[in-house]
Amino acid sequence: MSKPPDLPAFMLPLFLQIRFLDIIDILLVAILLYYLYKLIRGTGALNIFLGIISVYIFWWLVRIFEMELLTEILGQFISVGVLALIVVFQPEIRKFLLFLGARGFLNQRSRKFLSRLWHIEQNPGLAINDVVAACEELAGSNMGALIVLTRENNLETFLETGEILDARISRHLIENIFYKNSPLHDGAVIITNNRIKAARCVLPVSENIKFPAYLGLRHRAAVGISEQSDALAIVVSEQTGRISLVKEGELKRNLKPVELKEILVKEFSLVVDKKKK
Repeated sequence: MSKPPDLPAFMLPLFLQIRFLDIIDILLVAILLYYLYKLIRGTGALNIFLGIISVYIFWWLVRIFEMELLTEILGQFISVGVLALIVVFQPEIRKFLLFLGARGFLNQRSRKFLSRLWHIEQNPGLAINDVVAACEELAGSNMGALIVLTRENNLETFLETGEILDARISRHLIENIFYKNSPLHDGAVIITNNRIKAARCVLPVSENIKFPAYLGLRHRAAVGISEQSDALAIVVSEQTGRISLVKEGELKRNLKPVELKEILVKEFSLVVDKKKK
């Protein structure tokens, strides 16, 4: 009786035996990917990470089908991929290691993991009326301002460059921050989850060569942060008193307060607070 031919490797059963350690292995990888996603969500790094994953999957497929030339070429790319990851994701890796080494990581964050895993954190809303009213007042007084409204990415790296406030949003507080004699007026205010997290923050400036030369560093920084994250940035020009809004590197200038309010309501899909209508 002849021996049955051997099946190709890719046709063999994928799960011959599942051990308890395999389940733990999968769970640990899931936890690692979850926290990695939290660090890079809303940034350009997420797109780079997905691109690297795509290359790896393609390399895995060409190996299965024994396409030797492509396997060799992609194999060389994969072999230096670790070094490339370290260079590209240097800020995220540093942030992740600081996150792991934070005091109380195991006894505080591990307790919240399951609830965070199955429940996406909800933004409690944005006090749009306060933000718009503050911008209108600042524009009328020709006081420059740069306000960053975060979404998925909390911009924690940039929070560290400024003064931590963690205060409730108030139009008067925003106006006082950007008052010309205030020690906090030079820089950006970052707002997350309806709270003013920090002021006097330093933001990356856009390197777009098509950026209008007559606009100042506030506008260039607003474009820069919107290019590197999913945040929206509001700029009040100190020279002209005009209000601008930046999203994904696109600058909308000369907005009226009513137009700014409409855009914020649309972008955040929120119910505007009714107490000041």
